[in-house]
Amino acid sequence: MKLLGRKNTGNSDDGSSAAEIPPLESQQVGKGKPTPKRREAEAKRRGPVAPAPLTAKEARARKKAARGDKTERKQAANERREDAADRRARMLAGEEKYLLPRDKGPARRLARDIVDSRRHLLGLFMPLALFLILTMFAAAALQSLITLVMLVMFVFMAAEGVLLGRRVNNRVHERYPDSTESGLKLGWYVFVRASQLRRMRAPKPQVEIGASV
Repeated sequence: MKLLGRKNTGNSDDGSSAAEIPPLESQQVGKGKPTPKRREAEAKRRGPVAPAPLTAKEARARKKAARGDKTERKQAANERREDAADRRARMLAGEEKYLLPRDKGPARRLARDIVDSRRHLLGLFMPLALFLILTMFAAAALQSLITLVMLVMFVFMAAEGVLLGRRVNNRVHERYPDSTESGLKLGWYVFVRASQLRRMRAPKPQVEIGASV
């Protein structure tokens, strides 16, 4: 039953409602299906996943197959050893790319060259330390005399180390005024290198004894 003075708005209401509700197809994104997760996409690219091994023997067999045969493993080990030997040779030769972090930088290279261009009393540190250990089995009187001589030598070595560290620091900051090298760290670096036998230093000395640096 229709009321007088009132229009039938049923059709208009239905039309506006239909216009406000978008069709289901318009709400779908892309190809009409939800975007797959990253893990699912990677799994599809890799292919089907093999089931988990049922026994320990099967697990060992899979692990052995993944490593390859004995010849391949031996070849890979040889390649790793050759690569390590090549990197060490380049490090000993002083190539910047292969140096340890403690040896990198032009300031450290200059410090090494200054140390390697001279003979130092500090170079006797390791032989004297070994000799001091051997004298522990000597007679008491002789041991006391040797210990006194060793202490005097160590005092002279320490003094030389301090002077050498100052000289190297002055040369480094003179040639590289923007260097951020700490004086104490660089001095200790020089002391340790000078106290090593020349043939045992790494990187190997790049200058001859008596060369002008």
